[in-house]
Amino acid sequence: MLKIISVVGARPNFIKIAPFVKEIVLFNNKLSTNKKQAIDHILVHTGQHYDDCMSEYFFKELEIPEPDIYLKVGSGSHSEQVGKTMIEFEKILHNEKPDWVVVVGDVNATLSCSVTTKKENIKCCHIEAGLRSGDMSMPEEINRIVTDRISDLLLTPDHISYENLRREGIPDNQIKFVGNIMIDTLGLNINKAACLNINEIITRNLIDNSSSLCALSPVPDKFALLTLHRPSNVDSKEILEPIVNFLIKEAAEEITILWPVHPRTKKRLIDFRLYNRLSGHPKIILLNPLGYLEMLKMNMEAKIVLTDSGGLQEECTVIGTPCLTLRNNTERPVTLQEYGGTCVLVGNNLTLIKEEFYKALNKSRKPFRPELWDGHTAERCLRAILEYERQKARGE
Repeated sequence: MLKIISVVGARPNFIKIAPFVKEIVLFNNKLSTNKKQAIDHILVHTGQHYDDCMSEYFFKELEIPEPDIYLKVGSGSHSEQVGKTMIEFEKILHNEKPDWVVVVGDVNATLSCSVTTKKENIKCCHIEAGLRSGDMSMPEEINRIVTDRISDLLLTPDHISYENLRREGIPDNQIKFVGNIMIDTLGLNINKAACLNINEIITRNLIDNSSSLCALSPVPDKFALLTLHRPSNVDSKEILEPIVNFLIKEAAEEITILWPVHPRTKKRLIDFRLYNRLSGHPKIILLNPLGYLEMLKMNMEAKIVLTDSGGLQEECTVIGTPCLTLRNNTERPVTLQEYGGTCVLVGNNLTLIKEEFYKALNKSRKPFRPELWDGHTAERCLRAILEYERQKARGE
């Protein structure tokens, strides 16, 4: 019996692991007679996310079984999270002795568990491998590079990421182009999200009573969706304040803005004395962090998305929502307009933001699906692991 441990650490991981877990269940259910070929699967949650309640909500929403093991690493500096995770995950490997560890994405759990896995001479598979922004100031970029360098099997979401790995000298037999597993989750949930009501989402998630007046009347058909959480955008008042000024003085004059506010961003807004300027604004609606289905519904209905989230870039491309990516670079270039996507890089350059914002207001939706973003990526991921095992058994 093949034993696989899958690791999640933060909410983006939940979205990526959900279809993989379901694929293993389907695989085992098909084995009516030969149970020796079944997969013994263990889901480990490192617990690095800032909000345990929201983590639980995501598990229920995405129909992921409760984690078999919860490490409860908690928040802290990058070094604290990585160190604590490695210590606790090593104990899991000693107890469970898996054949494979599967890591997803680029969070600290991805790095910690891949390194620990290889130190124990256990095979490691990285789903969503090969993404590169070229920006070594991003902790996620370091996590990606290290994880890809030591993993045995690298499963890429697009041809660009595949070629990144080849250029880095990874042998072809370790790389498989499988498509984007996040789009599996989108496909499984888009009909459920479509049934939600935008105004009910707002009423449930208003960040405080000062915005309550906004929920008394329906949100217009056209609204902008904003998310902002990266240190490069929110940790400096010199950068964050001009963005807030643009939202208040220009963007909100054109369109209602719905803003699910990340806890880090809220703290910075308060620290920089910007929060009160936003709270209660009749056309800027501040919300608590949203669940997956709620966020998907917002994206489906938004006229424009402004974000520094990589996952939202991908969803915008498939849904067709014009997207201003508030970053100077992206590890997901396949989502950019020059590759057929809906996203354009604007960083925190106010001139670019304004120029592209007004262009986007006049754009219509243009859905685009890169190759193999077809909802069957999880199936190909599992098949790649099983084929690796078969080749090993044949001595190839």
